[in-house]
Order: sequence, then structure tokens, then C-alpha cells
Amino acid sequence: MPSRRLIYLTAHQAVVFAWQGGRLGEVQSFPASDSGHAQFADHLADHARSIYLLLVNVAEEGFQTETIPLLRQADRRAIVERKLGQIFFNAPLTTSLSLGYAKARRKDERVLLAALTDHAFLAPWLARIAAAGAPLAGIHSLPLLGPLLLRALAIGDERCLLLSIQDQSIRQSYLENGRLHFSRLTPLHGNDVEEVAQSFASETLKLQQYLVSQRLLTRQQPITAYLLAHADARRAIERRCIDTGSLSFVILDSDETARKCKLKTAPPDSRCETIFLGLLANAPPREQFANDEQRHDYHLWLLRSILRSAGAAALAGCLLLASTEVLDTYSLHDQMRSLQEETEAARRRYDEIVRTFPPIPTTTDNLRAVVERYTELERHSPLPEAAYRMISRALALAGPVELEAIEWKMGGAPASAEGVSEGLEERGREPGGERETVVVHGRIGADEASNPRQVLQVLHTFVNALRGNSGLDVVVLRQPFDVASGKSLKSSSADLDDRQPRGFSVRLSRAAGA
Repeated sequence: MPSRRLIYLTAHQAVVFAWQGGRLGEVQSFPASDSGHAQFADHLADHARSIYLLLVNVAEEGFQTETIPLLRQADRRAIVERKLGQIFFNAPLTTSLSLGYAKARRKDERVLLAALTDHAFLAPWLARIAAAGAPLAGIHSLPLLGPLLLRALAIGDERCLLLSIQDQSIRQSYLENGRLHFSRLTPLHGNDVEEVAQSFASETLKLQQYLVSQRLLTRQQPITAYLLAHADARRAIERRCIDTGSLSFVILDSDETARKCKLKTAPPDSRCETIFLGLLANAPPREQFANDEQRHDYHLWLLRSILRSAGAAALAGCLLLASTEVLDTYSLHDQMRSLQEETEAARRRYDEIVRTFPPIPTTTDNLRAVVERYTELERHSPLPEAAYRMISRALALAGPVELEAIEWKMGGAPASAEGVSEGLEERGREPGGERETVVVHGRIGADEASNPRQVLQVLHTFVNALRGNSGLDVVVLRQPFDVASGKSLKSSSADLDDRQPRGFSVRLSRAAGA
């Protein structure tokens, strides 16, 4: 991951700091001159892969509070850009901060418009950064970091003043509800503790009077001034900064403030630019002055970082999948080895069992072929189910017919047989092919009102029902009465006295598979 560097730019010089693990170390300073610009360009060329954040602390800046209608997205952006162009004419480095919504019938938004107005001073530094192709993440102004400092210190005053010393200047900011409304920078003429304390006292009173004149405060409205200073200057500041009815002072220890801001390197004296640089490194605010063109190289770096991260994630996933597949392969090899050992042990046991069998007159292959052939024949052999179904349907139509036996067989053509029935002729057998033959033996019951003709009619109904099946040959082998051509069929008393069931036999045959 590339290193992060912070550039602290003032009216006198630019100082580059290296940020790593919560520690801020000064790398090199460059004076605001042509030679300093050249040295700065050389430094950027040597560290072009680093990510840069620019923090500007100059007096040439402007703040203006405006009220705009409640708009969204493109409409709001358009009206804010138009107002920035009207108020800060020819100032390319501008930004805006929302101050909330007005509590009126019409819900308007209050916006703070800010700009770095001395572009001629900033242009040489920005030109060197662009020429080196260094990724510039953003251009920030020190007063815009004031809200971050209040949040880090858990200061929730409705209105307050924040004063701090950086380099050779003292920064004074006015905040409402944790939002910046105004800021200014005045020079500091000495670094002596007494001079610092006197500057805090005088500049605080001047700022209060200015806010009253701008009607941001009333004359007797109480307000707290927070002074960021080193512990060595506390006593001097307490002597100079005396509370009044409308103004009270609170001294913020710079060492304790640095710790709360997660900065591991505390400032050695009351100059606290390193605290603001730490805030910027830890959580840069969204509002900044650089446009898309100035952040072009940074956007390219972001895109490359995303692609590299996606590639690394894909590679990690592939490696994980590959390792899983390797483990599965080893597991399968172990299973195969175990199965091979079990198979070999089973084969040895089988051979030992086979050696105990008595010898057979043929080989194992021949025996296997015979068994397979028998299984095949058994699977394709027909069953008498279809014939039984035809007989069942005929019985349902015939009436009082009782079955005594059914003989079913498959194979060969049936021999010719003679049978005579009234009005029926014997059907000849069909030549060729296997045939299915069924011989039905049964009896026809007779009651007191029955006569021989009625008994024969029952048989004829049964036989005709069977002959109604396509491809089925039906031959009556035995009639219930002797109906030869030389005899007459009479219902004599001798015949009628015998009321026992009359037996008959019928042979059915058809081609196999019909």
C-alpha cells in the first residue's frame, strides 16, 4: 500500500509530513520561492507513488453564508455553483457546507460558501503536483477541520469560539452547533509565552466584537472561547484571559487533545498544526476545494487499487478452491487405496471359498452363459395371464359354469381333435410357429326346470364368447350330452331325473404373442 503524505502549506513555506500508524513525522520543508518550488518538484518526483493531502492555512480566504431553496442533487449543485461564481469571482478553489435548514414557514437551506481567493500563490504548488502525476486526494483548509476537532473533544456548545496557534499565526473560528460559520487568520508577532497569552486575549475580544457587529451575536450574549495551547503556557494564558459576563475562556491542553485525536506524536509547544494534520489523516472531511481535474491521478489510483484488490480477492479464492480440490484429491486417493485393498482381500477370500467347492464338469464361463441364457428365457417366456383373462370374461357371460381344471402349455402345434357342437364346425389349426394351448375342464349346473337344450345353450354361449377373441382357435373336446348325428336329443324322464352337473372340455389355442 502506498505511503500517505500530508502537505502543510502556509504563506511562508510548504512542509511535507509522513503519516504512518498514527505518527506524524516532518520529512522536508520548502520555502515559498522559485528554489523552493523546484525542490518541491524534485521531492514529488522521488515519491510520486505516495498519496498526498494538502492542508492550506492562509489569510486569503473567504466565507459567506447564503440561503437557498430546498433543492436536491443537480438543481442544488447548480444554484450553489452559480452563487460561488458570483461571490468569489475567478476563484477556482471553492466549496460549500450545509448549515442546516431555516426554521420558517418556507423550509430553506443555509449554506456556507468558502473559497481560497489567492490562486496566484497556490498555482505554483498545484502545478508541481500535477506535473509529477502525484495522486492528490484533496485540498483542505484548516478552519474546515474545526468541527472535527470539536467532535473529537465532545464539545457540544450551541455557539463557541475556537482559537489555535500554527506556525507564525493565530487561527480564530466561530462555530454554531458544531458547524463553521466564520474564520480568520491573524499574524503572531512572537513565540514568547506571554505574547501568545496576550494574543489570545486580544484576538478573542476582537472576534467577539466583529461577530456582534455582523449581528451573529448580541451584545450581552454569553459565549465560550476554547484556546488550544501547550501546558507550559497555561498559567500565562490564565493571567491574561479573564472571564467576563459575556465571554468565558476554556484552555484545551494540546497533549490531551492530541491523544483524543488519536495522534501518537504530541506537539512540543503551543503550535498545533500537527493536531489538525492528524485529524485530516484520520478522517478527511468530504468538503474540500480540489476539483475533478486536480484529483484525476487520485481517481486513477483508486481505480487501480480496486482492480488490484479484486484481483487479489479472485486469486485468494482460486487458491482456496485449489487447496480444497487438492485435499479432495488426496482424500479420493486414500479412498481408492482402501477400496483396492478391500477388493483384493475379498478376491482372496472368494478364491479360498471357490477352492472348497467340488469340481464341476464345465468351465465357469460356460456355466455363466447358461445361467444368463436361462434368465433371458425366463424373462421373455409368456404367462397364462392373458388366457385366464379371456376365460374369465367368457364365464361372466355364460352363466352357471363351474371350472374343474385348466391345462396350460406353450410350444408345438396342437394335434387335430374332433368335436361336434350344434351349428358349429371345427376350426383347423394354423400351420407353423409356437402356439399357446389351454384346455378347460368344467361343469354346467342343471336345476329342476332345465332341459338338455338349455344346458347345451349355456355351453354354446361360453364357446362363442371365447371365439370372439381375435386369433383364438376354440375346439369343444367333450360335450355335456351325447349329440352324435344318429341320436335324437330328448327330454325324457330318464334324462331329466339326472340333475347332476354335466361335464365338458374345451381346447383353446393361439399363436404365441398374439
